[in-house]
Amino acid sequence: MNRRHFLRSSAFFTIAAATGTLTACGSDDLAGPVKGTYQFAQGVASGDPRSDSIVFWTRATTVAGTSTSPVAVQLQVSSSADFSALVANVSLQALADFDYTVRAKVTGLSAASTYYYRFVAGADMSVSGKAKTAPAAGASVSQVRFAWFTCQDWSVNHWQAMSLISAETDLDFVVHLGDYIYETVGASFQSGSAEPAHTQITLPDGVTLPSGSGTYANSLNDYRTLYRTYRSDSRLQTLHQLFAIIPIWDDHEFSDDCWQDHQTYTDANAQQTARRRNASQAWAEYMPIDWSDVQFDESNPAYTNISIYRSFSYGGLMDLVMTDERLFRDQHVMSEQIGGAAASALNLPDASSTSSVGVRYFVTQNALTAAEALDTATLGRAPSILGTTQTQWFKQKMSGSTATWKVWGNEVMLNRLWIDLTTVSGVPSSAAYTYIMNCDSWDGYPTHKADVLGYLKSANVSNVVAITGDLHAFQCGVVRDVPDPSTGTPVLVDFVSAGISSSSFYDYIVQQTEGTSYAALLPLLGVTNSTTFDAVLQAFNPDLAYADHDAQGYASATVTKDAFSVVYTKVKPLNSDGSAPTDPVLKRTRLSVASGTHTIQTTVLSS
Repeated sequence: MNRRHFLRSSAFFTIAAATGTLTACGSDDLAGPVKGTYQFAQGVASGDPRSDSIVFWTRATTVAGTSTSPVAVQLQVSSSADFSALVANVSLQALADFDYTVRAKVTGLSAASTYYYRFVAGADMSVSGKAKTAPAAGASVSQVRFAWFTCQDWSVNHWQAMSLISAETDLDFVVHLGDYIYETVGASFQSGSAEPAHTQITLPDGVTLPSGSGTYANSLNDYRTLYRTYRSDSRLQTLHQLFAIIPIWDDHEFSDDCWQDHQTYTDANAQQTARRRNASQAWAEYMPIDWSDVQFDESNPAYTNISIYRSFSYGGLMDLVMTDERLFRDQHVMSEQIGGAAASALNLPDASSTSSVGVRYFVTQNALTAAEALDTATLGRAPSILGTTQTQWFKQKMSGSTATWKVWGNEVMLNRLWIDLTTVSGVPSSAAYTYIMNCDSWDGYPTHKADVLGYLKSANVSNVVAITGDLHAFQCGVVRDVPDPSTGTPVLVDFVSAGISSSSFYDYIVQQTEGTSYAALLPLLGVTNSTTFDAVLQAFNPDLAYADHDAQGYASATVTKDAFSVVYTKVKPLNSDGSAPTDPVLKRTRLSVASGTHTIQTTVLSS
């Protein structure tokens, strides 16, 4: 990734100051090729809105698609929808080196204002987009509205939830919490049907998965192919067109359940630095992110040549802190490599890497404790998700915030999700343990989780809420400094949103336990369907105020000085003929937390 050329082509060091005095020009004023020469096939996008700046993005190519020459692009930004007067007119070059993507950060904009933008190449013009700047620092703000979404697997279900987000026209911005793409095509977990509009993707250099089922992205061209394809969907294009986005990645932008530059498809935990850098570059090219705000160093040959954690302020009402929970995390405490001889030495019967459920899922508490002790001895510190530098940054951001609400853009679940089989009759003594259901989440790094949450408690950081993705479920629960509800102190509320289309957590559990010894435990627990599954998990985890683990959809938030209120919108599945539902809303549920409390109020709005 060549930072100098990337930023030069993107106008990051030729930043256009808004003047409000430039004359608008239409396509008829532009000399050059005839209309129909250029196209903007992936639409337009904006992102990382500040009080005085927004980043604008597009991809411009020739319609013929045969030329590798640079495409001259003009970005026009206006405070009026008719572009009668421009506040910025920026010359850009769309280069093959960056897959013909361009982005420009326009500064000098007015706070809490709506701007319209478009791109022009030759006689061709993109669609117009719009975006809002954030309120000024410390400004009195009565309300902020935003939505967040995650986990949009192209090859499963449908994307009608995106149209519902676009219909919420009063949103100030949207957040994406990762899994914008899925790096695999045809993997076993992607076996469900997809709407007809989403035909199967072919990866030009894809590598066969070790399981033999499907392929995974490996080259830069592979990852670019995924972004180009995902961005071809008109619903995603419309969403980007209407709202500025604040994105972060999770695992599938690189590799399932990844850590640093390691994939976890096999027990080897293979290090794939070149592949990690390919994934990072494609993400950088296709996201409208403020590269003047984060690290991006092409001279560093390591996978850490990029850093994307950052924060945003919305007046005195809300600060949004976005963390990266993949690039800097230590190897999973319950790693595949703890299987075999290591598991036997620790007497961990459930930690075998041969389990079809996977070593990071359904792990006994004593196994996790023993494994963490080994890692701590090796590292000289407890293994972490954020890494030491980002952890310190996060603590400073949270304790230093003077906003009413501190919102944590968090990729993986903070809610506790345990099952205590020692209390269930009929369970064989060999399985009578307390189990951690997902050790890829914060539960799988118990000491680090306790450190971060304990800091929020000791620093008296109030009104903390996490907005979370990854799990493919709707959840809302109180998170304590220690996980025992009888002794722990509430420090935040975790709002987890289901994925746009990805198969649900419940479906995953059923699929992965089928034919294994774990499947026999489900009826012992009283699990007969997704509703009883939710009830069982809530019974074992009393801080979980709301649970729907068989869902697709998105979340939207309304923030005032008095309350943080979230609406979960659950969408219908595919129609019986495989088509996407035209009226997709299945259920809407509102969950609210009053300022100064951790009490969750639940209201079913429609079902």
